[in-house]
Amino acid sequence: MGGLERASGGSITALGQDLTAMDEDGLARFRRSNMGVVFQSFHLIPTMTALENVATPLELAGAKDAFDRAREQLVAVGLGTRTDHYPSQLSGGEQQRVALARATVTKPRILLADEPTGNLDETTGNDILDHLFALQETDGATLILVTHSPALVERCDRIVRLRDGRLEASS
Repeated sequence: MGGLERASGGSITALGQDLTAMDEDGLARFRRSNMGVVFQSFHLIPTMTALENVATPLELAGAKDAFDRAREQLVAVGLGTRTDHYPSQLSGGEQQRVALARATVTKPRILLADEPTGNLDETTGNDILDHLFALQETDGATLILVTHSPALVERCDRIVRLRDGRLEASS
């Protein structure tokens, strides 16, 4: 859906653009400009601090205020005091929140999140979900979640189920 893997058939259209027709560079530019991705396994850069990890997409886009915006986003996910810590110095839940901050710092039009609360305790998970849904509301982002959590499913406007590799009817 995010164009990270090539479709084996059909097409993928996002924001009026055919992702299947784009080359790798075009897909990378499209994602940089329009998408935030929260991976289940974080994909943080181990040699960079939390602040540097979050600032990276802004720096790649040429933002002059990358570190200020990254710091604001880390504060928004409750990690304002952990900005200078490396991923190995953070708990799994803290790494997940850094990954979330990195995915949302550019204010993407589409936010893909794979089990965004999978490594968080219930209270922190609820705070992060509130943050994600607030972004959807205030910034008009399309939020696409992958989850096994019935509680999270209840908060969604539309539900599409995948069973045995096939899409079921949506509700």
